[in-house]
Amino acid sequence: MHQNVPGVIAAAVGVTCAFLVHQLVPAIPAMTWCVIVGMLASNVMALVPANLRFRDLLTPGMSFSGKRLMRWGIVFLGFQLVFADIVQLGWLSVALIVALVAVAFGLTYGISKLFRLPGDEPFLLASGFAICGASAIGAVSHARGTEKDAPLPVGLVTLCGTLAIFVLPALNGFLGLSPQEFGWWAGASVHDVGQVVATGATLGSVALSTAVVVKLVRVLTLAPVATLAALSVRRRSSTHASAATSSGAGKMPPLVPVFIAGFIAAFAARSLGLVPEAALPFLKIVQEVLLGSALVGLGFGINLRTLFTSGAKSTAAALTAWCALMVVSLGALRLVFPN
Repeated sequence: MHQNVPGVIAAAVGVTCAFLVHQLVPAIPAMTWCVIVGMLASNVMALVPANLRFRDLLTPGMSFSGKRLMRWGIVFLGFQLVFADIVQLGWLSVALIVALVAVAFGLTYGISKLFRLPGDEPFLLASGFAICGASAIGAVSHARGTEKDAPLPVGLVTLCGTLAIFVLPALNGFLGLSPQEFGWWAGASVHDVGQVVATGATLGSVALSTAVVVKLVRVLTLAPVATLAALSVRRRSSTHASAATSSGAGKMPPLVPVFIAGFIAAFAARSLGLVPEAALPFLKIVQEVLLGSALVGLGFGINLRTLFTSGAKSTAAALTAWCALMVVSLGALRLVFPN
């Protein structure tokens, strides 16, 4: 356990740096900066051979942050969701958002398969695009046991979500959407919550509040998607369970991952009024520190050389899926706000 300490401390320092940089460049969300800080730290150290030993010292703790702290961050994310806010959208809007999540997942997964992305990248990229970016990729990769495939999808979802902060407001100059319509579009098509906030804020408070509530509906789908992801692994494990039951390798994962159960419990507690309002700012800080540390850890695992060489197909697939998602969500918008 002690081998994780240097990396965990470094991840905490990375979160601090990310939030400080966010104050200087607020257009890019703090969570996005966390990925960038982790990625730059790892790749800059790799340029100097003398620093490789130090990077190896940090790697176990960074990996621990990207896995364990991500789970706790997902649990605390549940405290930010309130059922009453979702009801205010109207059931038609909620149904369309849920349907859009399914369409976005299938579309991104299909495009990723068309580009022949390796390993579990198609599933993880689809989860990130459809639900809530890097947080969803972390949750689903843990549920499926494919954390090794997570760094590249995290980098790509961060890239596309950051581009959205600037591209969506520019496109609205031609589309002429109202603030409420633009907020719905941003909440339905942008990936991470922080990126949604940054995008929606460009058109004022009405757009921002609409974007956040729409996004929260997408975040709620994380629980069933992660559970289905775990179920698929459980079924696969059951077919091979007889091969290694004595060693424990055949042990199947739980039907509902523990951290997803914690996420649901946190959401229920907040919605039922069991969480004091005075505690919410503190809980949000804890959630941001945990998720931020996890994203620094995931960013630390992104190899830029690999991203720019073998990641070319993945980048093309992500950009194609992102453009398709913007178009599909714009079509769904017209069902909610017919003109």
